[in-house]
Amino acid sequence: IPGKVRKLHICASTTLDSVSRSIPRWPAQKGSVRDKDATAGCFARRHDVQSAILGLGNGMLTGNARRARPMSRIHIAKTSTTTSDYAAERSDLAAAFRWAARLNMHEGVANHFSVAVNDDGTQFLMNPNQSHFSRIRASDLILVDANDPETMARPDAPDPTAWGLHGALHRQCAHARVALHVHSIHATILSTLEDPRLPPIDQNCAMFFNRYAIDTEYGGLAFEEEAERCCRHLADPAKKVLIMCQHGVMVIGDDVADAFNRLFYFERAAKTYVKALWTGQPLRVLSDEVAEKTACELDNYPGQAERHFAELKAILNVEEPDYNT
Repeated sequence: IPGKVRKLHICASTTLDSVSRSIPRWPAQKGSVRDKDATAGCFARRHDVQSAILGLGNGMLTGNARRARPMSRIHIAKTSTTTSDYAAERSDLAAAFRWAARLNMHEGVANHFSVAVNDDGTQFLMNPNQSHFSRIRASDLILVDANDPETMARPDAPDPTAWGLHGALHRQCAHARVALHVHSIHATILSTLEDPRLPPIDQNCAMFFNRYAIDTEYGGLAFEEEAERCCRHLADPAKKVLIMCQHGVMVIGDDVADAFNRLFYFERAAKTYVKALWTGQPLRVLSDEVAEKTACELDNYPGQAERHFAELKAILNVEEPDYNT
């Protein structure tokens, strides 16, 4: 439970100095949530989880209030900021939601994306609570401030775990202008392996060489302290992806096009690796030198992310133009 269990966490280096044909297993982490004492503590504090989920004593909606929400599209409460403000960011983020749904990288009405709109990144747009990615429009996005303690008391308050993760990230990591959190199938499978590293077995996998971090100490839903701990792994600007073990993935970028392109290719890379493991055959892994060279070349490939995302938006402009309303 966040803030209750002592955790040992690591940010694993992705450098594979001398990878053999079989990837080594991570040792069991002493003090992790699998530890018996920690597990006992989790059950002993189940009331804390219930309170956190319902938001009791913290100005969040109560369980009854949540159940009373209508099933139709959630419209945000009017604020002093009009939906025409940050029109480009709204359009791009709405397009990212629609394409995440098309690519089956959604989780029902869970998961969340955000884009920073001020210089220090603490003010950001994000999806409204309990809205399916396939229905989100530019005007639906809510503007929140990571330093505003009254955010969860707002009538249009975001999902509590979305607020925990994205609030923590935008407070701690000004370089993370965009943050995309999903439980996509293959990235999540990777996060459940005893060794959750992504070895550079092909060009897409090499794209992420030395460019991701791993959090091995899942401690429950991403409320406050759990979220703060996870996001500290992305303090190094060189790390663009956080593999959240037994949870999912957080991908960051300089803008929506950059982040979505990275999310798209990370899921494809994880899919390639997972299917390669299915064969049961030894894996051919690129050398560190070639993997790093490939990653640098892809980092600097001219206009690839921008053109990719522009094409995705062009498709939406024909097939789902309401995303931009």
